[in-house]
Amino acid sequence: MTFTKESNRIFCTQDGKTLAEVTFPETASGMVVIDHTWVDPSLRGQGTAGQLMQAVVDLLRADGRKAQATCSYARAWLARHPEAADVLAPDWCDAPEACKLF
Repeated sequence: MTFTKESNRIFCTQDGKTLAEVTFPETASGMVVIDHTWVDPSLRGQGTAGQLMQAVVDLLRADGRKAQATCSYARAWLARHPEAADVLAPDWCDAPEACKLF
């Protein structure tokens, strides 16, 4: 699967339709909050959300940015992947859990 990467969003489209995305707006210089992860039902159960999260970690690492997470999926994924700890802010999961809804 090929993802399109923007500074604060990674997504996949097909025929103009978004099939998967993760958003992470900047909250301060060098800091983002992962606030939304979504995968179309046709792709669920295939590891797409995990691939999105790995792409976010890779992008943040390359940019030297840190992350907090309010999205429940992102929090669970980050907790299961200690190898991503270098991109997490010390207070990465202190904010209330709340996913951005579209």
